[in-house]
Amino acid sequence: MEQVNPTRMELIKKNAQIKLAEQGRDLLREKMDALIQEFFNIMESVSKSRLDLETVAASAQRSLLSALAVDDSVTLKSASFATRKGLFLDIKGKNIMGVPVPVLEKIRVSKSILERGYSIIGVSGRIDETAEKFEMELDLIIGLAETETALKRLGGEIQMTRRRVNALEQVLIPDLKKQAKYIENTIDEREREDLFRLKKVKKIIERKKKAQQLKTGQ
Repeated sequence: MEQVNPTRMELIKKNAQIKLAEQGRDLLREKMDALIQEFFNIMESVSKSRLDLETVAASAQRSLLSALAVDDSVTLKSASFATRKGLFLDIKGKNIMGVPVPVLEKIRVSKSILERGYSIIGVSGRIDETAEKFEMELDLIIGLAETETALKRLGGEIQMTRRRVNALEQVLIPDLKKQAKYIENTIDEREREDLFRLKKVKKIIERKKKAQQLKTGQ
């Protein structure tokens, strides 16, 4: 235990520190509860997005296999090369319970038939359908990346907040209470010793007084 000065002023200081630490612990607990609630809300969104992604990915793969089986593979490859363009994202940010998380704003990920770069006359509807489904899959991947990043950061904040709560609850507050108890016990012991000495002095004074009275009476 840290060496402390066992005075009433120090006891007042320790009690104030205990109160402040307990208030901080309670506030951190409230924050952690709110973070956990938000974590599970986002978790539901992530779970749904993953299911949607699996469904769309499977559908896109079936469309691709259908186009490969029916259409000319050269035409399909030419259409895929024509659509090879950069993907632009606008990355912003927001705070969830004080935790910074990214916001990915898609800049024209999904395209119309005329914007894909290939001739609508030279390809079949199956290729158009395949392109559309893969664009939908890409949209979902970007959205999932955003929510999963937020989930990861919230999880990290929850762990850090829990460690702070545990440090206050299991280390700092008990240590401060031990110090306060030590000061109280020391002060009480000192007061008992002072009272004992006072009584002893009082008896000595009374004996001297009686002896003086007897001497005077003689």
